[in-house]
Amino acid sequence: MTVQHLNPDGLHKNPAFSQGVVVPADARMVLIGGQNAVDAQGNIVGKGDIAQQTSKALGNLLIVLEAAGGRLEDLVKVTVVIAQDEDLQAAFRVWMDFWGERNNPPTVKVLRVAGFAHPDFLIEIEALAVLQ
Repeated sequence: MTVQHLNPDGLHKNPAFSQGVVVPADARMVLIGGQNAVDAQGNIVGKGDIAQQTSKALGNLLIVLEAAGGRLEDLVKVTVVIAQDEDLQAAFRVWMDFWGERNNPPTVKVLRVAGFAHPDFLIEIEALAVLQ
């Protein structure tokens, strides 16, 4: 059995996310911890710029995914945590550029929070991937 993306009739269909995903019992899953805009030396990238921080966080997520042998298409669930006063649309545009024209996007959950562990962080993104 392969991963099955669900977008049933009666629910909004959006190219940015799936409404549900069925994961086979024998799947090899990768849990990707919350990634933020930190470079390999621990420096924060894009201070004050949600688009730049979103791009870096997604790039970091992709590094972890590829280290596990995965591809972007293997993502089945993405959770985005964004600072409450930041422009969600700017972050969303970066996500759409990152995802591109691929089919079967993951499920996506977005949360707004008052702050992060470091005051310069504006976004954190975690994910679940199923390697096929």
